[in-house]
Amino acid sequence: MEAEAGAAWRAGAQAGTRGPADVPLVDQAVLDLPADYLFIPKAEATRIMRATGNIVDDQNFLGLVVSTKPGENWFVVARFIKEGYIQDGDAKEWNADDLLQQLRDGTEAANRERARRGFPELEILGWVEKPAYDSDDHRLVWSMLAKVRGEPDSAVKSINYNTYALGRDGYLSLNLVTASNRIDSDKAVARKLLTALSYNSGKRYEDFNSTTDHIAEYGLAALIGGVVAKKLGLFALIGVFLLKFAKVIGVAVLAFGGAVWRFFRHKPKLAQPDGSA
Repeated sequence: MEAEAGAAWRAGAQAGTRGPADVPLVDQAVLDLPADYLFIPKAEATRIMRATGNIVDDQNFLGLVVSTKPGENWFVVARFIKEGYIQDGDAKEWNADDLLQQLRDGTEAANRERARRGFPELEILGWVEKPAYDSDDHRLVWSMLAKVRGEPDSAVKSINYNTYALGRDGYLSLNLVTASNRIDSDKAVARKLLTALSYNSGKRYEDFNSTTDHIAEYGLAALIGGVVAKKLGLFALIGVFLLKFAKVIGVAVLAFGGAVWRFFRHKPKLAQPDGSA
């Protein structure tokens, strides 16, 4: 497993696009990838995720964003979920405390199925960042702190810092995975990438055509963790936190990252399309 994980990271480094660069995200959007960031495409990113113990949704998964700087041990999972135009009116009415309680209730219900499937039971501790929706840019940000049941509250935990950009056909998700003792600094990464994301003309939220376009069966609140289970079924909730408690990048970097960062330092700069270095 260690050998495969190391090989997966090296393959990802070889195949990735280094910033600054414009990275197309299927037919929907472009990510203006900053300098010192690397976008690893779907095939190689899927190999990395599976090698480090994560489950990948092949249909929605687009790739990974990582840093090429030593010591930055976060990664961002990019997905596009094509389920239609998501109406955002419920953002005006939601209450963060109510949403948190729904998450806790849903997690308790899902824990019975988690145990049956061999996954650890989870416990919600609270918000890392309360849900915030920008109705002008149609961006949603939220994050919560959760732990494996029985784990000390003081232990360093893996955190998903979730950001979403709504579009005409569905939504793009950029999920930052990092450690709880680094989230205060690393969440700036997620917000930077969210700002660097732009939908193509005709795919923007504002381009929605009520006559021809499909409307999603759930609203914006369904994107906030376990609330989605009420709309899409229990299994959706079971999968929400798998990235938190699988072997994530912190483990991978500690075990295999030295070779990857050395690769970045010695790799020649990629030639640009016009032939310039």
